[in-house]
Amino acid sequence: MLLSIMSTEQNHDYNRYMCLICGYIYDEATGSPEEGIEPGTRWEDVPINWTCPECGARKEDFEMVKI
Repeated sequence: MLLSIMSTEQNHDYNRYMCLICGYIYDEATGSPEEGIEPGTRWEDVPINWTCPECGARKEDFEMVKI
């Protein structure tokens, strides 16, 4: 029981980042498995050369958003 409570609390710590070019949302909780980024991957752990799967924008073209 404690483990499930802990997992729920940790899930609230994930952030989302939006591509300023096309609006694609990278969610740390879900990652981007199609591009090789596993669920739970923090933004700072996404490779610097990763690009937006929708428009090809660079990582620096993303901004954290609260949804």
